[in-house]
Amino acid sequence: MPKNSHIVGFDIGTKKTTAIIGEITEEKKIEVIGIGTAESRGLRKGVVVNLDATVEAIKKAQEEAELMAGVEIDSAFVGISGAHIKSFNSRGVIAVSGKNRKISKEDINRVIDQAKAVSIPPDREVIHIIPQEFVVDEQDGIEDPLGMNGIKLEVNVHIVTSAMASVQNLRTCVSRAGVEIELIVLNQIASSKSTLTHDEKELGVGLIDIGGGTTEVAIFERGSLWYTSIIPIGGDNFTNDIAVGLRTPIPEAEKIKKKFGCVTSSLIDEDETIEVPSVGRGKKPRVLPRQILADIIQPRAEEIFRLVDNDIKRMGYEKSLNSGIVLTGGTSLLEGLEEVAEEIFDLPVRRGDPCGIGGLVDRAATPDYSTAVGLILYGQTQISEKGTKKIKKRKPWEKIMDWLKEA
Repeated sequence: MPKNSHIVGFDIGTKKTTAIIGEITEEKKIEVIGIGTAESRGLRKGVVVNLDATVEAIKKAQEEAELMAGVEIDSAFVGISGAHIKSFNSRGVIAVSGKNRKISKEDINRVIDQAKAVSIPPDREVIHIIPQEFVVDEQDGIEDPLGMNGIKLEVNVHIVTSAMASVQNLRTCVSRAGVEIELIVLNQIASSKSTLTHDEKELGVGLIDIGGGTTEVAIFERGSLWYTSIIPIGGDNFTNDIAVGLRTPIPEAEKIKKKFGCVTSSLIDEDETIEVPSVGRGKKPRVLPRQILADIIQPRAEEIFRLVDNDIKRMGYEKSLNSGIVLTGGTSLLEGLEEVAEEIFDLPVRRGDPCGIGGLVDRAATPDYSTAVGLILYGQTQISEKGTKKIKKRKPWEKIMDWLKEA
């Protein structure tokens, strides 16, 4: 690996698009050297609904990150979300080949191929096949069976599929922005890389990433991913509730949510007030108790957590969450959200901030960057296995020349 290898993550979300550039140091650590963000107008519930608007957001975030980092982005790891994502577990079994019954790389590839040989509708595309554990002659819990002796080799895998049209639209947008996709990565998998610890994954943990348009769920146990789901409710629903409940424009409701939002009225002093702009020209702002805001937000937060709780119980994973729940995503910054989650799940809950990076930590280590940071951490593993990224050093005058050509 070169001394100054770079890696890029694109988190193309419902609310905002983020481009983040990391530099891999000689010690194989990641230093964040560039961050760019742009408002997303072309997505709904995590799915592209307007190509031009999405391309524009990608370009804006890309240019901001490039200017900050002084490099040009040619390729990136791109996150994907949306209710169209479906996942399931599968199992493969083979007889170990060879006279000495020693498990080879070919045997491992064969058993994984056998596990993924399931019927998938023609309008869907597999985006991840993740080995969970291997079993050699009934001995389970094996992470890597290479070189072991055995007669029968089994594997459990987690398969993630996406609607083919949604993936293709995402690819088209990134391609039109002049960037090659290295790999499309499920958002939960990316977020887990930046927010969960090794011990949490081993003991069993639930990750809940609440973005603008969706709430993404992932369950880990024994170090592996066992369940993923996406609920089409997110931070935008909080904003809409505030806009309707307080009779204020949506942009103002978003500002109020970020500045004064609290999910539990018990955390608010009775005499606290907020100024609420009115709808319509010439109408003066109103001063209202802040507790009214909590009364509006709390039912939506409880709804999201109950949907997740019901989903987990329906799949039978409620006893797998030995280390509790980790909340991340921009909406997890709402005051009191952890307390409400603890009441619903009856489990310890913490907020997951991105970690494992250096450089622009003050800006990047917040929950709304969990997916973007996770994408470059996930990509680091891919780079070490497959080679370097197609990103080159960018001189400032080259950027100016491009602007002059476009003018």
